Amino acid sequence: MTAPDKKQMRSAARLYAVQALFQMEVSGQTVERIVREFETHRFGEVLDEGEMAEGDPKHFRAVVDAAVNWQAKIDQLTDRALVAKWPIDRIDPVLRALFRAAGGELVEMDTPPKVVINEYVDVAKAFFPDGKESKFVNAVLDHMAREEKPAAF
Repeated sequence: MTAPDKKQMRSAARLYAVQALFQMEVSGQTVERIVREFETHRFGEVLDEGEMAEGDPKHFRAVVDAAVNWQAKIDQLTDRALVAKWPIDRIDPVLRALFRAAGGELVEMDTPPKVVINEYVDVAKAFFPDGKESKFVNAVLDHMAREEKPAAF
């Protein structure tokens, strides 16, 4: 097996970050505990469907930390991007975790906004392979990115 490239590792880290944020919300566990569990047990884990990709632990931690530290701002950004009748607490918890992870990258990190949008649309496709969620994610993240980093457009 060839070593995964940095881009693949970052993509895997984003997927893991969404899973970790979702797990934090539904289990009520602390960020430290969840991050430790993912770094110890999930990265490179072999499942029945095949081996999980190796994630970039530094990028994973940065995304989760940014999402947690900036959650209030990110949730407000997300709320403004959603239709008025759909506040963030009414959307699917996986999508909420995804918006928080992506928002963390938009608010706190210097990942180009178009990369953030494309990467998290791919994450949405991984979680919802048959759904329209990826189009919804694309629209919401585009709105969030334009508000947070208008100079990039």
